[in-house]
Amino acid sequence: MKKILVANRGEIAVRIMTTAKKMGIKTVAVYSTVDRNAPHVRMADEAVCIGEAPSNQSYLLGDKILEVAKSLNVDGIHPGYGFLSENSNFAIACQKAGITFIGPDTHAIEVMGNKLAAKETVKAYHIPMVPGLDEAITDVAKAKQVAKEIGFPILIKAAAGGGGKGMRVVENEGEFESQMQRAISEATNAFGDGSVFIEKYIGSPRHIEIQVLADNHGHVVHLFERECSIQRRHQKVIEEAPSAVLTPEVRKAMGEAAIKVAKSCDYSGAGTVEFLIDENLNFYFLEMNTRLQVEHPVSELITGLDLVEWQIRVARGEKLAFTQDDLKIKGHAMEVRVYAEDPLNDFLPSVGNLEQYKLPVGPGIRVDNGIEEGMDVPIYYDPMLTKLITYGETREEAIEIMIKAIDEFKVKGISTTLPFGKFVMKHEAFRDGNFDTNFVKKYYNAELIKEEYKDEAEVAAFVALQKYLEDQKQLRLPN
Repeated sequence: MKKILVANRGEIAVRIMTTAKKMGIKTVAVYSTVDRNAPHVRMADEAVCIGEAPSNQSYLLGDKILEVAKSLNVDGIHPGYGFLSENSNFAIACQKAGITFIGPDTHAIEVMGNKLAAKETVKAYHIPMVPGLDEAITDVAKAKQVAKEIGFPILIKAAAGGGGKGMRVVENEGEFESQMQRAISEATNAFGDGSVFIEKYIGSPRHIEIQVLADNHGHVVHLFERECSIQRRHQKVIEEAPSAVLTPEVRKAMGEAAIKVAKSCDYSGAGTVEFLIDENLNFYFLEMNTRLQVEHPVSELITGLDLVEWQIRVARGEKLAFTQDDLKIKGHAMEVRVYAEDPLNDFLPSVGNLEQYKLPVGPGIRVDNGIEEGMDVPIYYDPMLTKLITYGETREEAIEIMIKAIDEFKVKGISTTLPFGKFVMKHEAFRDGNFDTNFVKKYYNAELIKEEYKDEAEVAAFVALQKYLEDQKQLRLPN
C-alpha cells in the first residue's frame, strides 16, 4: 500500500496522514470549497476539491471520491469516522474498484450497523443484554403493551441509527404514545427508517466501551476499556482510559465479551464494543461501532499502540504482532473534545473566525487538531474542532495536566467547551470516580462557570491595573 486517500476532513484527516507519512505512505486529501485552505489539504501529497461545502455535496459523494482515487492510482481509502466510514455500499464500491477499504468487511458493517441485527448476531455468544424487545416496531399499541410488560421507565431507540437521534426515555404509561410518535418521526427524518425498539431504561448507567483489534487470520485482542459517561445530549464530551471503577475481574469479563462480539461478525481492523454498566457493575451489550472512534487516542496512550497504523497493517493482510497477554495498561489518559459550542448557553453551536488559537504544549499533552488561527469555523460539519488529550502515571496526574492544558489553550472569536472540560476535571464527583451518564443533568450549572470566569477576569484586570500603575510610576521618575 503506497498511496492512501483520506475520505475525511479536520483533525481525523490530519491524524491519519500523520501515521501514513510515518509509514512511508503517500496521501491524497479530498476537500470541499470551504476547506480549501485547511491543514489536512496542505499536509497531503496531493489534494482534490470534490464539491461545495455541504457534506452531501462533497464528503458524502462516494462515487466522486472513488473517481479521484482511481484517477490518482490510490491503493487504499481510509474513511476516518463519520461521513462514509460505516457505509457498506461505499465499502463494496471500493472493493469492486480494486481499492482497499481500510475498515472491516461489509458484512460486519451491515450487521453491526443495525442495533437489532447486532443483538441477534451476538445472542448465540451469551453476551448480557438489556431486557427488551428483540424486533423493530412501529405499531404504537403493540409497543405500549411490550413497554408495560418490561416495566417503566423504558427507552425507545431508533433501530437504524445513533448519536441520540430517535431516542426517548419514557417514565410512565401516560406519556408513552406521544414519546413513541416523536421517536418514530425523528428516526424517519434522521435515518429514513422509522422503526424503533424498546428496552428497559437503566437509570444511572455508566457508558464504557472496549477497543478491539482483529486481523484477517483469526486473531482478536482487546485494548481495554474507555470510560465515556460524561455526555451531553447522549453524545460524548469527555473520555478516559482506563475506567476508575472497573475491577480486574469485570475488566477481563468485558474484554472477553467484546472479543466474542467481534468474532460473531468476523470482524477485522479496529472497532469498538459499547456497553452500559449499572451501579453493581453488571454490564450489558449496547452496540458495536465498526470504525475508528473519536476517543481512540486514550487507548493508544495507555497501550503504546498506534491504532491507525494497525488499521493499515491489517488492511494490507498483516497479522497482529502481539497477543492479549502482551498487552498491559500503563498510566492513565484523559480526552476533552473541544467543540465549537457555548457551554454557558445550553451548548449551542458557536461559529465565527478564530482570532486567536494557541494550542497548549508540554509533557503529557497531546492535541489532535485540524484547524488553525485565522480560519473560520464552518457551520456545515460536526462542531468538534480538536481533541485535547493528557497522559499521566496516575488518574490524578492526568487530570491535573488537563486542567493546566485547558488554562493554556487560548481561543478567541468563538465559544468552546473548554470551560466545561475544566469544570468536570475540578468537580468532586468526577475526581472521586462517582459519576454516570447523568453527570451533566445532576451537576452542571453554567452559572458556576460564569462565576469562576468572572473571578478570573477580575484578578486579570487587577494585575493589569497594578502593572499599568507601576509602568506609570517608572515613567514619572526623574533622570
